[in-house]
Amino acid sequence: MCKFVGMKLIRWGFIGCGEVAEKKSGPAFNEVPGSKVVAVMSRTEKRARSYAERHDVAKWYTNPMDLIEDPDVNAVYIATPPSSHATFAIMAMKAGKPVYVEKPLAANYDECVRINRVSEQTGMPCFTAYYRRYLPYFQRVKDIVNGDVLGKVLNVQIRFSAPQRDLDYHYSFKDSSGNAMPRKLPWRLDPEISGGGYFYDLAPHQLDLLQDIFGVIVEADGICANRGGLYKPDDSVCACFRFENGVPGSGSWCFVGHHSAKEDCIEIIGEKGTLSFSVFTYKPIELVTSDGSTHITVPNPPYVQLPIIRSVIEDLQGFGKCTATSVSATPVNWVMDRILGKF
Repeated sequence: MCKFVGMKLIRWGFIGCGEVAEKKSGPAFNEVPGSKVVAVMSRTEKRARSYAERHDVAKWYTNPMDLIEDPDVNAVYIATPPSSHATFAIMAMKAGKPVYVEKPLAANYDECVRINRVSEQTGMPCFTAYYRRYLPYFQRVKDIVNGDVLGKVLNVQIRFSAPQRDLDYHYSFKDSSGNAMPRKLPWRLDPEISGGGYFYDLAPHQLDLLQDIFGVIVEADGICANRGGLYKPDDSVCACFRFENGVPGSGSWCFVGHHSAKEDCIEIIGEKGTLSFSVFTYKPIELVTSDGSTHITVPNPPYVQLPIIRSVIEDLQGFGKCTATSVSATPVNWVMDRILGKF
């Protein structure tokens, strides 16, 4: 096994320059001292060129190997759909370049294991974009849980419900000859690409946060169903699980619910009170004890991935430590695959 030696200047190459790289992460890479985006890649020439021009990036490619082999690139950010995460991460690490991979780490648990094996063999670090654990909002949640205000934690509940989106309908449209044609659904609804529909896209953030607070989930099971019939993946998921510290938990996800059922909540029940917070809307954290109810508002930075990207860069430079690694991310996929019955 090789040993990774820290780098003074991190010169990033992006594989994928879609919505995530555009809004949540991309600009943050140039905000951290000692970090610069030097190349981007998209299979679509127009998209790659446009991103490079708009963000003042020197080079753009349409072939991922060309970007990985570019000598000016010494670290790779992978912002493609999950089905290609393992392939690109392994290619980059075998080329001697550390990687930062969008979540989930891969489309299934087995691919996560492959990524970790290559990371160990090459000595190249692999980080995963579970950025919420680094946001001030969720760090405040963790501080409350680790304090004494809740007492002993007894139970954890995830509740999520959202109505279907217009894009979820497999409408037909007319081609130039007037023939009815099926509309292509979003890639998140193709389990071969996403790993398992909206559950595989949204639940990872919730599960990673909870495992960061309570430790690894060691038991998990689920019941899944497709109740809306709009697409192939299951749209309703129920789960039960247990953390390594003995705390039991449950989760309920519905992606075709009525507007009246819309909910985004994790509730932590303790001996002395209850803590409730959202994962995607950042509504005020609510703490309820015998003394009453307290609402806590915690703002987040404009680029939500900035705190974790700073941590990744400082780790690569040799004077920090990022906890969101491929190793910490792998149990998330294990839990999801157990819930979905993939094993």
